Amino acid sequence: MSVVDPSLSSSIQPPLRPGASIEEPPTVQTLINKLGLQKHPEGGYFVETVRDPLHVPNPFLSGTNGSNQNTIYAGPEDDSSRSASTTIYYLLTPGKPHGVFHKNKGRTMHTLHRGRGRYIIIHVDEKHDEETTRIESFVVGHDIHKGERLQWMVEGGKHKASFLSPDHEDDMKSEGLLISEVYTSCGRTPTTAYDRADFVTSDRCSWLRVL
Repeated sequence: MSVVDPSLSSSIQPPLRPGASIEEPPTVQTLINKLGLQKHPEGGYFVETVRDPLHVPNPFLSGTNGSNQNTIYAGPEDDSSRSASTTIYYLLTPGKPHGVFHKNKGRTMHTLHRGRGRYIIIHVDEKHDEETTRIESFVVGHDIHKGERLQWMVEGGKHKASFLSPDHEDDMKSEGLLISEVYTSCGRTPTTAYDRADFVTSDRCSWLRVL
């Protein structure tokens, strides 16, 4: 059972769904090529842009936070340290408009560059009682007067999904949702850089059925 954000008045349905063989709009494909983006296993496209040369002790060594059988990215043999931070571009497009549920072990800071989308966060670490978990949802976009967000933080251990929304509410067109994500490995809360065995897909639910 889940406790759904009371601001949600109805079930969440992704407005844009990919076709069987949809091609990206020319402007979106140009952006993919210009930024050198590649397909991401969670959906959409990404590319690493900045890696901090500073290395810090790895807070997620086996035996401290445990291992996860669903981990996609395997770390190197010597994983005693990792980059203090890693930054990526992440893009959802009309051809790949969904980011499936997944979680990062550490805190992730998100910044919007262009487009609109919706995020769904399952706070699996927040138990209201023995049977309920809080679900949060919000729109990211440039209309801050309507409550859309330009920046948002997702702490480690949350299950996160996203989907593309139209650029304008009165049509169904989108030029893509482009954001930056920053993964850090230092600070008060132990967190982790992007590529070191911290990306985990969720096999517990499909975001298409979450609400």
